Amino acid sequence: MLVATVALVLALGVASRVLADRLRIPSVLFLIVAGIAIGPELLGLVSRETFGGGLSAIVGVSVAIILFEGGYHLRLAKLRESPTVLFRLVTVGAAITWLGTAAAVVVFLETSLEVGLLVGALLIATGPTVIGPILQVVTVRDHVAAVLEGEGILNDVTAAILAVVVFEVLIAGNGTPATLVADFALRLFIGLAFGAIIAGLVWLVLDYGGSRPCTAPLHARLIVLAGIVVAYAGAETVASETGIAAAAMAGFVLGNVTLPYHEDVIGFLDDLSVVVLSFVFVALAALIDFSDIRALGLAGLAIVVAVTLVLRPAVIYLSTTTARFTDNERLFLSAVGPRGIIPASVATLFAVELQALGRPQEAQLLAGTVFLIIFATVVLQAGLARQLAQYLQVSPMRTILIGGGRVGLSLAERLEQDGENVLLIDQDPDAVETARKRGLTALEGDGTDADVLESAAADSAKTVIATTPDDDVNLLVCQLAKTTFDVETVASRVNQPDNVGAFESLGVRAIDLSMATAWSLENVLERPSLSAWMNELGRTGDVQEIEVTATDLVGKTIADLNAEIPAGVIVGLLTHRDGATEVPTGDHKLRDGDRVTFLGQTDAVDRAVKRFHPHD
Repeated sequence: MLVATVALVLALGVASRVLADRLRIPSVLFLIVAGIAIGPELLGLVSRETFGGGLSAIVGVSVAIILFEGGYHLRLAKLRESPTVLFRLVTVGAAITWLGTAAAVVVFLETSLEVGLLVGALLIATGPTVIGPILQVVTVRDHVAAVLEGEGILNDVTAAILAVVVFEVLIAGNGTPATLVADFALRLFIGLAFGAIIAGLVWLVLDYGGSRPCTAPLHARLIVLAGIVVAYAGAETVASETGIAAAAMAGFVLGNVTLPYHEDVIGFLDDLSVVVLSFVFVALAALIDFSDIRALGLAGLAIVVAVTLVLRPAVIYLSTTTARFTDNERLFLSAVGPRGIIPASVATLFAVELQALGRPQEAQLLAGTVFLIIFATVVLQAGLARQLAQYLQVSPMRTILIGGGRVGLSLAERLEQDGENVLLIDQDPDAVETARKRGLTALEGDGTDADVLESAAADSAKTVIATTPDDDVNLLVCQLAKTTFDVETVASRVNQPDNVGAFESLGVRAIDLSMATAWSLENVLERPSLSAWMNELGRTGDVQEIEVTATDLVGKTIADLNAEIPAGVIVGLLTHRDGATEVPTGDHKLRDGDRVTFLGQTDAVDRAVKRFHPHD
């Protein structure tokens, strides 16, 4: 019976993921619905007795795998996108969420402060189990994604350890309130240190075995899996609930070093996390007791409002005070804070512990409150995340390149450096693999197939560019982009000069390869310094054209703005809303809708762009 139940849960999990990918809705919404469907409230196929005492161990290892995978993808470069904001979110923001939620629980449910603090600690966590599926279907700018991913992983660790410390010190009475901070710090240190040590050992083993390519990819996957389990189990042996900190730390360390067979490890972790995420979410959703939730009454709804509409926006607005975050991005972050596996799994454990301590009413309150918040935030925040991102216009439109050859690959890399959201499509699996190894998002498929373009969300793309060496292929791609998907900007490489007219008749921006080459050669001969500098774009020098969206700069003259422009960059061109372009003088005033072209050193141009166009 148990084997059949596990098979059913896995099948529902995978089906939910496939359905979510097709409908472009975060998979957690389907996973929680599937779990409720097979749980006691509906079909009754899964109950608390189904898995016996082994569920907590299964969930623990599964969460460790998910957090390891999340940490592996959390690169230092991504964290540097908004380090101050992220630091505030996981320190001051976490404290406000903890204490604010505790206050709401105590006031509305009239329970003890200790139980309120326990519920508040659990609900600090968002986590990669819910944030990851959202970011798979909702594209946001790097600094927004970095905040969501970093907050999810770090606060998962904080919530789990803090909840255990609160329970043991304040509820079970195994300590004094004065020892709470010290116990929290000790457990956090144990988890992080153990994870770092295991990551170092895994790296040493993989680096030593990297000279045997015939068997090493398989060995790399197995060694990494063993490392996850050892990190989790080893830390848990030393102190409870430190295993997830160890797993997250091990993933973070290994993800930021040069690891042999990196791509193999990434593919393995992605597949593994899909399976375990599907299982634990469906299994835990099946354990939701709606009688506990109904018992909360209107007080439960008041807590949902307090957590989602008061505390979350307050934390986001206090943390994102930099000009880089637009008001719409703050609104999006405020509306996306779903709770996931960590609160569900730990709340289930503590509910049992409270029952054993003879406090059944508080056990019911704890489970009901936590599962109500999880259910409400997953259904509303995760389920509507894509629509909300579109409404608030925080999702940058995609640039799709068809053709992963030398031209397409080079162009994709340059556009990525310019901050574009690029997807490269090619039929050749080797070309796709090469693109992915260079850090690009790539899709294997035929760019002349409407179904492939539809799966790439061409209907919402900003630009489609055909870069293959076959003009017939490029022309068909452009026709589909223009007529079927109504893409605003379509451009193409044209290999034969006689074919330029056919492309231009479609309204396509045609780049004649022979003329482009001739123009480049002329620059080398007639303007060698400019040509050399242009070839260095994206490395030592850069040129960026952006719309001025910093409202406080509108109405100022170019001379007034010199203080706002970093050293090493100049305003080369000014394009007005009517399309007129000129080299500005110091007397030119910026107007709403103007576009500015910056020219200068790469870092200086980047700082200027962020000042004049904060949401990029």
